[in-house]
Amino acid sequence: MLVLSRKSNESIMIGNNVEIVVLGVEGDHVKIGIRAPKEVDIYRKEIYLAIQSENRAAAINPVSIDDVSKLFKK
Repeated sequence: MLVLSRKSNESIMIGNNVEIVVLGVEGDHVKIGIRAPKEVDIYRKEIYLAIQSENRAAAINPVSIDDVSKLFKK
């Protein structure tokens, strides 16, 4: 893990097109901004983990073609 210190309004570059900007620090809370191309998905970690879990569950429990067909009839 790379550990860096930054002050308000300082930033970190990831690759050529992702910039992490420290917008402010209040107590133990840090407000950050992320500049990235629209095609780069950005999630809070807990949301990312939930998406991964749902994807795994969907892969384990495939939907039958009849169930898919019913969705289009609604």
